[in-house]
Amino acid sequence: MTRTMKWVVGGIAAGIIATGILLPAAPKQGTFEIEDAMAEFTDSTELEQVHYKYGIPVDDFEVDEGIVAKKQNLSAILSSHGVSARKIHEASERCKQVFDTRKLRAGNKYTLFLARDSLKSPEFFIYEHSATEYVVIDFKENSEAYIGKKEIETRERTARVKITSSLWNAMKEAGADPTLAVVLSDIYAWTIDFHGILEGDSIQVIYDQPFVEGVPLGHFDVKGAIFTHAGKSHVAISYPRDGRAAYFDEQGNSLQKAFLKAPLKYTRVSSRFSNNRFHPVLKINRPHHGVDYAAPPGTPVYSVGDGTVVKRAYQPGGGGNYVTIRHNSTYSTTYMHLSKFATGIKVGTRVSQGNVIGYVGSTGLSSGPHLDFRVFKNGTPVNPLAMESPSKEPVAREEMTRYLHVKDSVVERLSRI
Repeated sequence: MTRTMKWVVGGIAAGIIATGILLPAAPKQGTFEIEDAMAEFTDSTELEQVHYKYGIPVDDFEVDEGIVAKKQNLSAILSSHGVSARKIHEASERCKQVFDTRKLRAGNKYTLFLARDSLKSPEFFIYEHSATEYVVIDFKENSEAYIGKKEIETRERTARVKITSSLWNAMKEAGADPTLAVVLSDIYAWTIDFHGILEGDSIQVIYDQPFVEGVPLGHFDVKGAIFTHAGKSHVAISYPRDGRAAYFDEQGNSLQKAFLKAPLKYTRVSSRFSNNRFHPVLKINRPHHGVDYAAPPGTPVYSVGDGTVVKRAYQPGGGGNYVTIRHNSTYSTTYMHLSKFATGIKVGTRVSQGNVIGYVGSTGLSSGPHLDFRVFKNGTPVNPLAMESPSKEPVAREEMTRYLHVKDSVVERLSRI
């Protein structure tokens, strides 16, 4: 059978399969198009099985796989396989609408489908730009480059972990992905003090994890968990709110708390979060991982959330008078250039959301009175203006019956892990 006949017959077979005549079960809703699928068809002379990779029948080509080397670009890869500079330029131009070929990343996989002839000229080039998506360049004239998607398989998984040192180490010891610990610490950030984890604490969790080609991806959709800390069980149940997952306790109360939108009544935002801001005093570009709120001297500055003062100091040539508050194991905030501290503010002081902690000033390296406000998540600065502030409202009364049904079902399953 010629290659042309194979492609035509393969297309007919794919159409029959799509109608469900050959395959009684339709693909799962929401899955991506299937990679490495096999289509089976019969003609009048032979029974043949065609193997597809990236939607291309691999038996029709010689397949050459590789890994993008450091500083290697598309031109270097293709020219080493005899592709002319003209064809490389045409391929790059056709890719512009779907992918910038200048952004090939070292370590990513690529595949070339070569003609089965003496020239072995490339007919397709595939570059995997992520774990789930790949770019296909067809070297036939007037063919468009396109993005293909691999099949994603979602598996429900469970874990029961006893903690002896840290949640991260406990996950590793139990054979679970330790990055799940980061997700759980976010969920329980306002409930559990992860700096005060006790030996013998434990957690049971049910979660969905996506897999591609049998390899797990580092994403987790936690359905529910029970964290036992100091002998008390803390339930977290996933329930949708405003189109995204939120977490609630057994009574339907939110596990999350909201920060104040801003830590003071300000005149304007005089400088935003940036990795390369021109400093008004030093006259150089450098990172500014905070938001500057311009306000009159002496304007009260409030804590954006409950927490404990962990720093109260003066930084000459920098932040001047500043206060740092640790809100929980995940979040901390810093308030800089204060003219003075509020009465009673010292290291170890517990503050509540809205408590005055200081007053606007221009101490340290400052060009005028303002508050430099900074937020840190797991020790990394984040943009306060772009940070999503979770809702702390409980489950709505009209949703409570449904929520309790979901909660009871998840808790019962968690108890059986």
